[in-house]
Amino acid sequence: MVKIQFAENDDIINICQDNVFKAVFTKDSQESAEALAGLLSCFIGRQLSVIKIVANEPPIDNIHDRQIRFDINCEAENGELINIEMTMYPDDFEPVRLEFYAGKLFTGQEIRGKGRTFDDLESAYQISFLVNKDFFDDENIVHSFEYYDPKRKVSLGGRSHIITVELNKLEKTVEKPVEKMTSQERWSVFFRYITDTTKRQTINQIVEVEDGIAMACQVLRTVSRDKVERARLMSEYKFVTDSQSQMVQAERRGRAEGREEGREEGREEERKEFLSQLDNFKSIEEIKKFYNSQTN
Repeated sequence: MVKIQFAENDDIINICQDNVFKAVFTKDSQESAEALAGLLSCFIGRQLSVIKIVANEPPIDNIHDRQIRFDINCEAENGELINIEMTMYPDDFEPVRLEFYAGKLFTGQEIRGKGRTFDDLESAYQISFLVNKDFFDDENIVHSFEYYDPKRKVSLGGRSHIITVELNKLEKTVEKPVEKMTSQERWSVFFRYITDTTKRQTINQIVEVEDGIAMACQVLRTVSRDKVERARLMSEYKFVTDSQSQMVQAERRGRAEGREEGREEGREEERKEFLSQLDNFKSIEEIKKFYNSQTN
């Protein structure tokens, strides 16, 4: 396989945009399928083949939803369920959000019917790439969570898994020689630095040793050079981010107006209280003395 190499002046669209991420790994092509299988195999830790991608484009009436995500919901050849997503600006509640969706992914399986038991439930993986925010107070890029007894360090042996990849922690990793990076580090560096022209040599070296990333690069370059596809993705991304910004701005304006109304009400109460005390004063001097005590 001839692997592509990026030049410093190549204009590559940002794969950390969640809609671009989904476009690269769900295109109807062999390269895209191999890239997705390579990505999932790397972070789950064993070789997987994807047999089905569930259509989960956001419905048009939910396009203004601030929590809209262009995630990839798929099923592996062995029946395991996997949801994978890229989140450019994760919210503070991201960890509990991931737990919620991992639970829905696992419990969404149907085991009712003759001859089926809980043992027939397949493993479920919620994998999230987090771009511009750190959640865990350590230097580890990848965390893998499952149910366990934290006091006695005993695993429940369950089948629900949450894998997080914090791309904001790669400043030291990207400076390592590519041959000393783990496969997970190479994928992470590829996502985080593909648009950084100063890191193109590192990206090209990664492409040479990671076949899955090489496949992803072929699709990404095709998307980047396809003017129609690129315009569609940018328009889609702009529409969602503009909608989010407008909603946040409206919320901030509402809070500011609420605070101002609260201040006005407070000032009015103070004025009424002051006027109600005037009858208690016997001279102008007493009023002045009281006023000065309140303002100093």
